[in-house]
Amino acid sequence: MVEELVAAGVALVSAGAVYTMAAARVVKQYERGVVFRLGRLRPEVRGPGFTMIVPGVDKLRKVNMQIVTMPVPAQEGITRDNVTVRVDAVVYFRVTGPAEAVVRVEDYRFAVSQMAQTSLRSIIGKSELDDLLSNREKLNQGLELMIDSPAVEWGVTIDRVEIKDVSLPETMKRSMARQAEADRERRARVINADAELQASKKLAEAAKEMSEQPAALQLRLLQTVVAVAAEKNSTLVLPFPVELLRFLEKAQQGQQVVQQPVVPAVQQPVGQPVQQPVQEQLLSPPSRLDVVSGGADSGQD
Repeated sequence: MVEELVAAGVALVSAGAVYTMAAARVVKQYERGVVFRLGRLRPEVRGPGFTMIVPGVDKLRKVNMQIVTMPVPAQEGITRDNVTVRVDAVVYFRVTGPAEAVVRVEDYRFAVSQMAQTSLRSIIGKSELDDLLSNREKLNQGLELMIDSPAVEWGVTIDRVEIKDVSLPETMKRSMARQAEADRERRARVINADAELQASKKLAEAAKEMSEQPAALQLRLLQTVVAVAAEKNSTLVLPFPVELLRFLEKAQQGQQVVQQPVVPAVQQPVGQPVQQPVQEQLLSPPSRLDVVSGGADSGQD
């Protein structure tokens, strides 16, 4: 009798252990448990920790409550300004209603992925190329609203949607590069013209000041020579100072003004021979007439 009781006790304990092992479940901290009893959803959601179910009657399904990072495959579309682009994105979402995520949709991950692809293609068709390249924050918000609207009924909340990359055709890239280069060149020319205008005004003021003090121009020349000589990589040819050249020019003009007095020529009466000076008469040889007349006078004497 005692042996039968012991055997029954052992069998009961074994059955209890087996039942406990079959009914025991452990739900992790980032999970929630949804229980189906004979196919019907139980209203309570099992929290993290140890829990028990009825073996063979209940079925526990665990739902992950962590934020899921889902990449959206690149979608090719035509923008509103007729440019073909390829855009890919990433979606961050999490489950907030475990029961709805299990009951309302067959596979909430696949459903969110397909909704994200459809919304991304719709955003591409409604936007222009400039918006895709420079105004992504606004597009991200619009894309998040488009995905979050149906996902709320599935017990899923969209935390954030980001457009990762926008791929353009090579021809469009070259056109945009030429446009950007032309814009930069235009701005450079405007800046250079503005600088020339300001420099011309300053130079005009400097010229006005130097015209009042001529020595300032010479000092500016010497400053320029010092600045060039500091590099020590060129040969300098120092010109004459401007003031020295002006001094020489004034001196030359003074020599031309001061001249010796001119002796006036002696006027002789018309028909009379010009009388030579006494020295020229003494030094000049006797003429032939004087010799003949001299010989005749000596013979008469």
